[in-house]
Amino acid sequence: MTNLLYAEEAFAIIGKCMDIHRILGHGFLEAVYKDALEYELEHAKIPYQREQPFKIPYKDTILKRKYYADFTVMDKIILEAKALDGLPTELTSRAINYLKVSGYQLCLLVNFGRPNFEFKRIVL
Repeated sequence: MTNLLYAEEAFAIIGKCMDIHRILGHGFLEAVYKDALEYELEHAKIPYQREQPFKIPYKDTILKRKYYADFTVMDKIILEAKALDGLPTELTSRAINYLKVSGYQLCLLVNFGRPNFEFKRIVL
């Protein structure tokens, strides 16, 4: 069996996401799922920050543009919550960018927008 990076932590987060999907189903706006995620993380006492900004270093400066991760969880996992018909490739690319600028190694990309909950682990 393969050892997954932050397996227990990711399992707890994905479990909360699955609870949300089971209760709310699909069809709501992304912001609704993010609010539910915030509720679940708070009640589970899982440390997080919502809309975490990340600066982008370039040579000897910091670029004006920032990346905003939906959530950072436990100071080591990025959690991106979507409500789409599927997970397009560009979201994986964006998650990799978030990982690069944050120094984190794991991003959980979750999608509440389909009848069946889906998620993707992205490891840098």
